Amino acid sequence: MVRRFKRAVKYRRGSRTHGWGRVGQHRKSGGSGGKGMVGFHKHKWSLVMKYGESGTGWPFYGKHGFKQPPTITVEWRPINVGTLAEVVRELKSEGKIREEGGKYVVNLLELGYNKLLGGGSIDVPVIVYTPVASRTAVEKIQRAGGEVRLVAIHR
Repeated sequence: MVRRFKRAVKYRRGSRTHGWGRVGQHRKSGGSGGKGMVGFHKHKWSLVMKYGESGTGWPFYGKHGFKQPPTITVEWRPINVGTLAEVVRELKSEGKIREEGGKYVVNLLELGYNKLLGGGSIDVPVIVYTPVASRTAVEKIQRAGGEVRLVAIHR
């Protein structure tokens, strides 16, 4: 392919600074006031005033956020009411849930879930044991003739 411009390396040979002015202006960190976050309380304070939050200097200063210890965090594995309605008969045939008095009894912890959400619709009466359930999920299951029983998570 035809190149329609000269490379700066070629036509600036012998010019010592290749268009960067005084010797050293395009070398290491001297011309930019230091590497990285250096000087934000000194000669780069105007950057903090311009781009940082007023009063705190964020994101240039201070500790940001809080990291919860993994021992107290819970990894949520949710399931929607609609998904539960779709798979409840399959789970019964596989023997993973049981039936009592015309209602399916589902323990979400045994199935690998720990939260019940209200997405979708359900027309099957189920009794669901779960640690956490949303308000809409509880309402939909009660309208279908079932109930939600909250259980504690043992760690």
